[in-house]
Amino acid sequence: MDTYLETERLTLRRFTAGDADLLIELDSDPAVMRYLTGGAPTAPEVVRGRYLPNILANYEKWGGDLGLFAAEEKDGGAFIGWFILRPEPEGPLDEVELGYRLRQAAWGKGYATEGSRALLGKAFTELGVRRVRAETMTVNRGSRNVMEKLAMTFAGNIPTPPGMEAVEGSEHGGVRYEITKEQWERR
Repeated sequence: MDTYLETERLTLRRFTAGDADLLIELDSDPAVMRYLTGGAPTAPEVVRGRYLPNILANYEKWGGDLGLFAAEEKDGGAFIGWFILRPEPEGPLDEVELGYRLRQAAWGKGYATEGSRALLGKAFTELGVRRVRAETMTVNRGSRNVMEKLAMTFAGNIPTPPGMEAVEGSEHGGVRYEITKEQWERR
């Protein structure tokens, strides 16, 4: 296992070519996909043919320090989802996006906050990041609560991304939260 980061209860590791079934299962849960696709699953051939190859290619592109990371419980090793820390496709490496997608069984246990907090720490102390942003649907109160627990500040409303018009609450658009290294150090 290629461990990327450990927290009190989680291990984050780089995905491997053999992890397609984990991603397919995660993206097949309508509740997990509720604020992403309106509940529609990601087709297995899309995961195998596009998503996973892109995840693996991005480790090379960003030296293994940024990308999408599998999250597993330390106690038992169960896959609970993933966390992401990545720049825009052609953006600077010191401005990154933070995100996560977790199985329903992992909801409400503080994992999103725990994993995200550890990623912020790594970003600001080891990776030379100066700004982290996170976005979600306006109506996704759970994710907004996580961002606020991380001391991220509301940075503004964003339009509903193309293709997400069928998502519940899409008429309200999305929100962006941000935190700078200086804000993180003062928290």
